[in-house]
Amino acid sequence: MDNYNNYNDFDLMELLKQGDEAAFTELFNRYDRLLFMYAYKKLQDIEEAKDVVQDVFVGLWNSRKGFTLQTSLTGYLYTSVRNKALNVFRDKDINARYLNSLQQLMDESDIRTDHLIREKDISALIDKEIAALPPKMREVFELRRKAFLSNKEIAEKLSLSDQTVATHMKRALKILRGRLGIVIYLLFLIR
Repeated sequence: MDNYNNYNDFDLMELLKQGDEAAFTELFNRYDRLLFMYAYKKLQDIEEAKDVVQDVFVGLWNSRKGFTLQTSLTGYLYTSVRNKALNVFRDKDINARYLNSLQQLMDESDIRTDHLIREKDISALIDKEIAALPPKMREVFELRRKAFLSNKEIAEKLSLSDQTVATHMKRALKILRGRLGIVIYLLFLIR
């Protein structure tokens, strides 16, 4: 069996092209530690540095048959590690933007959901208080606020005077204002 640590990088690459696993092991043992330290300096993360170096060696093994060394093997390996590290940074940036976007969407959804729940609760409270008004007052109020009829139209429809309709509306608003508070009353008026 050959002593592969006596071979230079070029010779080991020629053996690697032929599928010589021992040549690959020698290259791995020769450069693994150095490439790991280089990757770690770039990434500041042990696991990511290990993954990058492993990806470089897996790529070297997978492309061994058609691999042509243009420069030195050392230059090729360091460049490969640098490029993979840049890909990690790019992927982290994309993931961070995606997570930020997702978090923003979730926050907006929470706000909308909270707003809808509050609106529903307020609306139910208002409807409950309107239902508690005296029957004729409630009828006048609903025709005015929900059917959007004028005082004159309500008076004609219910056979009341315009003044009676206006009085019912004033009293209904006074009661609702007292029961619901000024904030909900204002919300109801602008609704």
